[in-house]
Amino acid sequence: MLSQYSFFTKTSIFFTKSCAKDIVGTINFYLYTNLKLTCRVLLTITMIREQDTATKPAKILIVDDEADILELLQYNFEQEGYTVIKAMDGEEALEVAQKELPDLIILDIMMPKMDGVSTCLALRSLPGLQDVAIVFLTARAEEYSEVAGFEAGADDYIYKPIKPRVLKSRIKAMLRRQHIRPQGDPNLIKIHDLEIVKDEYVVRKASGDSIALPRKEFELFFYLASRPGKVFSREDLLVRIWDNVHVTDRTVDVHVRKLREKIGIKYIVTVKGVGYKFLPE
Repeated sequence: MLSQYSFFTKTSIFFTKSCAKDIVGTINFYLYTNLKLTCRVLLTITMIREQDTATKPAKILIVDDEADILELLQYNFEQEGYTVIKAMDGEEALEVAQKELPDLIILDIMMPKMDGVSTCLALRSLPGLQDVAIVFLTARAEEYSEVAGFEAGADDYIYKPIKPRVLKSRIKAMLRRQHIRPQGDPNLIKIHDLEIVKDEYVVRKASGDSIALPRKEFELFFYLASRPGKVFSREDLLVRIWDNVHVTDRTVDVHVRKLREKIGIKYIVTVKGVGYKFLPE
């Protein structure tokens, strides 16, 4: 009888230990599985947050003294996924721009308190806004108004009226150019089918051709390519490239002509009455 009791006791203890091991194993497996699941969830959340940050919509400041135009532009750009902020005059635009630091500013010229040209000049002098894209959208189609706009620091000048679809395409292209400004190595620009190497004073094409340029031609080309889409006046280029030493506007024109002959005509575009800009596409 005692031996039977001992047998059943040992058997019970064995099964109890066995079940305990199974239970512990099950718990460990459950915890391990859920730990892996938790890690995957956390990793996914992190990736989503990083993606949201990387794809953060561009912020556009629209400045116009006509409320109906502001509302129309706001509606169209928000439909494209942009974040839109507004101002109704130049003074308000300066306050909003310093606070919001937009990616692009659309300016009218004829506004109360401070006109668009004066506003553009003021924006270019503010910290954090020297490189912001500025586009004039105005009914002023005179050449002297356009020249004044570019000389104030505008990146583009668009006449009213314009179809919303065309305007959105122009703005999208402008923002794309802003995002492809050279980053990383300051001595290397890779843009479109070109590789521009500052240390070697050479331009390489995707075809494999290498074009060595004289110093001033290269410096001019490198400077224009560093800000694709930005319009530079001849006077500005003379100051930045030649430091205004015994040269005239004609010097810029001659160097641009030589660059077009060597590299191609599609890269540097003439803006009538103003100067030149580099187009990457």
